[in-house]
Amino acid sequence: MEQRRRREIAPELLTGFATGWPEQQPDIMVISMTTEKGVHDFAVNKEQALLIARTIQQTAENLGKPRTA
Repeated sequence: MEQRRRREIAPELLTGFATGWPEQQPDIMVISMTTEKGVHDFAVNKEQALLIARTIQQTAENLGKPRTA
């Protein structure tokens, strides 16, 4: 339970994001994300990939201006 609580208040930082299509499976896209705990690979279909892209786009549009030090 303690680990779950800690994760909710201390999310991992995403430091890398890459996509690719396996040669033998053009019907899926592989998304690789690098965090403090290592690389996590996810296989998604077209609908899932489009949903991820829309969500990222909407979130980016709502971001505030960068803070200056």
